Amino acid sequence: MAPPLVQRSVHMPLDEDGTARLAVIADTHSRPHPRAVEHLTALRPDAILHAGDIGDLTVLDAFAAIAPLHAVRGNIDTRADALPDVLSLELSSGGRILRMILTHIAVYGPKIRADVAKIARAADAQLIVCGHSHVPFIGQDRGLTVFNPGSIGPRRFHLPIVFGTIDVTPRGVQLGHVDCETGAPWSPR
Repeated sequence: MAPPLVQRSVHMPLDEDGTARLAVIADTHSRPHPRAVEHLTALRPDAILHAGDIGDLTVLDAFAAIAPLHAVRGNIDTRADALPDVLSLELSSGGRILRMILTHIAVYGPKIRADVAKIARAADAQLIVCGHSHVPFIGQDRGLTVFNPGSIGPRRFHLPIVFGTIDVTPRGVQLGHVDCETGAPWSPR
């Protein structure tokens, strides 16, 4: 029987104007792309989320120097006992609330796993942020939005090296991807 998931919660206030910019990274595998810190710094995020498979935990230091960092452990992070498996995040300001969960493995193909959907519903989350597949992805399933930022670690197969952005505005939430090699917005061709 698998050990119980370690879960934690974090509250992050939105800026006074009701906005926030989050950078989302995943799957660094001890070797983030050499330009990752440069492009993340230029983004000026309010916080950085790492969706697991960190590898050597010292890679987190460079990201924590840019903005507050919140990370979960991935399936390779066997020595990351201080990190949770699931992190519930709440961003709020003036009655506006965005709830999301951050975890490493959340989907099977394009479908949200039932156990993850249950955790998201219990947290009243609208958004699930995950890593694991290295595939940048924005989708809907089970009435929830799922966002995979892709990977900023070593290239796997033909997949791009990208990270994600979550922009919260008074008009809603925008999800996007950034090419880690160029710093330009990325979308599938």
